[in-house]
Order: sequence, then structure tokens, then C-alpha cells
Amino acid sequence: MYYNKVEICGVNTSDLKVLTDEEKHDLLLKVKKGDEEARKALINGNLRLVLSIIQRFTGRKENLDDLFQVGCIGLVKAVDNFNTDLDVKFSTYAVPMIIGEIRRYLRDNNAIRISRSVRELAYRSLQAREELIAINENEPTVEQIAERLGEKKEAVLRAMEAIVEPISLYEPVFNDNGDALYLMDQLSDSSTGDEVWLENIVLREALMHLNEREQRIIKLRFYRNKTQMEIAEEIGISQAQVSRLEKAALEKMRKQM
Repeated sequence: MYYNKVEICGVNTSDLKVLTDEEKHDLLLKVKKGDEEARKALINGNLRLVLSIIQRFTGRKENLDDLFQVGCIGLVKAVDNFNTDLDVKFSTYAVPMIIGEIRRYLRDNNAIRISRSVRELAYRSLQAREELIAINENEPTVEQIAERLGEKKEAVLRAMEAIVEPISLYEPVFNDNGDALYLMDQLSDSSTGDEVWLENIVLREALMHLNEREQRIIKLRFYRNKTQMEIAEEIGISQAQVSRLEKAALEKMRKQM
């Protein structure tokens, strides 16, 4: 399916407008002053960003219209909360907001349901496990946990297995002003994870703040895996100069990131 040629939520995605960075900046300044027309234009001009993000979640077989609408909620939040005083691209700020909104939707609409009784037994089992560890100073067996609870071993085992994946991935591990960070957010994927994708966006942003020579050295060093000596020969300076320029460039990127 070609997502730039279909209709989502009644919107012909091939007609979606794409704003330049300058246009986004100008609209953001107007939005900050309360210009509703500019707000609408900025949202409409970033719908392709939402479209590109929801493609990462299509493997879940979720309804595209639903994901698009949820992603648009994240986009609206990004527009309303973006700080124009920061030297950060709007897309760098908006992407995690949109992803976060979609993840919350997927969490709340998880198709896997666990009965309350099973969940309660699982949590009672975890509590009993902690108590036994404190008493015996070693990991208890399922039999010991079941005995402490007065439950059958099989029931305890089923309950604990039931929460291992579906719930634990979406358990909040940190909460900041009502916006929870879930264990799922901490899991990485070396090839397609959102962390890698977002990291690439931030790296590109940081690279743009380097001068042409610094960019070339960083790209040769870390993207093409060349040694400092090889880089020195290629661009016609000493290895010591390459080392100094590389160190300065990395420091600039670190501050930017």
C-alpha cells in the first residue's frame, strides 16, 4: 500500500502540504501570539509527519484511520506546547509527542485482556515473593510462593506467566506530571526501534550545526569507519589536526543534543 496515495480520515494524502523550515518557524511565532489560522496551517502542514510515523505501527494491524487521528492529537499537543525560544526543529520535538500518543492509544486498546482475579493473584504472588526473599535471603520457588498464599502451584504459575509480557511491557516505570514512561519505551531494537529512529533525527540536527570540514570529518570517522590517519590523507591535513577537529566537533554535537 502506498500511503501517499490513499485517503485516511477523508484526507487525500497525496494532497498534503509540506512546509519548509522557514514556513514552520514563521507559523510557530504566529501561533505563540494566538493566531488560530496559523495554528491550523501548521497542523495541516505537518500531517505528512503523522503519516510517516503511523507506518511504523502498521504491523499491529491497527486501523490506519484510528492511528492517524491519534497521531494528529499528538501533533496538536506538539504545536500547542512547542517553545520557539529553543534552538530545536519542530519535527524533532513533535515526533516523540506523536509516538507517545500512539503508544498510549495502543496500550489502552490492547487486545489481550487478563481477568481481575488472575491479575490480583499475580500481584499477590509478587508481593509474597518479595516477602520470602526478605525472610530467606534467596529466590523462592513457585511452590513456596503458593504455600505462603494458600493457593495451588499451578494457579500461581499461570497468574505470574499471564503478566510477564502483556502487562509488564506497559507498566509505568516513571511518572512525570501525569505523563508516564512505560517499560516498552525502554526496550531497544538495533534495527528498527523508535529509539534508533529518533536518535538519527537528533544526530542529523546536531550535524547541521557543524561547519563543512567538521561535518566531513565526523561522517568519514563514524559513518564510513575511517581512521584519523586515513581522513588526514584524504583531506590533506595532519592526523593531529584531524584529532583536534574531531574532538571539537563532538563537543559541539554533545552540547546541541
